[in-house]
Amino acid sequence: MILNNIFRFVQDDLASFGNVDAGDDLLYDVQTITDAMMTTAQKIGELGIRFAINLLVCWILVHFFYYKKSKRRDYYFTFMVFSSAMLTLLYIMGNVEVGVGLTLGLFAIFGVIRYRTETVPIREMTYLFVIIALAAVNGLAPLYQIADLATSPHYILSWGNVGVMALVNAIIVLLVWVLESESLVKHTTTKLVLYDRIELIVPEKRSELIEDLEKRLGVKVDNVEIGHVDFLKDSAFIKVYYRLGKGEANSVNTITRAKDYVG
Repeated sequence: MILNNIFRFVQDDLASFGNVDAGDDLLYDVQTITDAMMTTAQKIGELGIRFAINLLVCWILVHFFYYKKSKRRDYYFTFMVFSSAMLTLLYIMGNVEVGVGLTLGLFAIFGVIRYRTETVPIREMTYLFVIIALAAVNGLAPLYQIADLATSPHYILSWGNVGVMALVNAIIVLLVWVLESESLVKHTTTKLVLYDRIELIVPEKRSELIEDLEKRLGVKVDNVEIGHVDFLKDSAFIKVYYRLGKGEANSVNTITRAKDYVG
């Protein structure tokens, strides 16, 4: 009696859910829903959309924001190739059983192997993380949805999902543009100087020190920090803070040895 009442209660709930008759054969199990398969043309189209959006956005970030100031062709090449490779790997491995976790782990290993031998500047590292994040979004964001579950389940392109993915990319580009804008952010950089007139490093002669540095460096000094002092050689390391001119960049500000320079 109790089982019959439970069964009748379940039937009534099913009949009232989505106006589906409990006695009808239109109740779909997981196997029925997963029978929908994407065609080869849809898969190629999906990969093309993802790749095109990712490549365009990364090119805008690298060409108009990063390279405009740094002028470093090595990182230009690295960012573009890294982003495209990351997207394709995430897209392919995201559809198989290994999952996304292994994909990100592989790239983490590659990054450690490659970049542990060289000190990557903070600006380049930030752009690298942005590139990786965009590749993950563009490679994994859902673009297709299942339609016609009642008759013939199949995949169709959801332009709403495409729009959301494009909006995320646009927000990232807008954020980078705002932060890189010279009218909104004062671009101050530093230069490490091995200074020979250590009699001027004392606090009471700070104004004379700044005047001498401005005359010898040809820049407007905002602030200075005194580092290591060698009284035997009458020299001291001074960190000079100064403002960059419009469109200028300084990527070798802390290099003190020729072997540390990477063009």
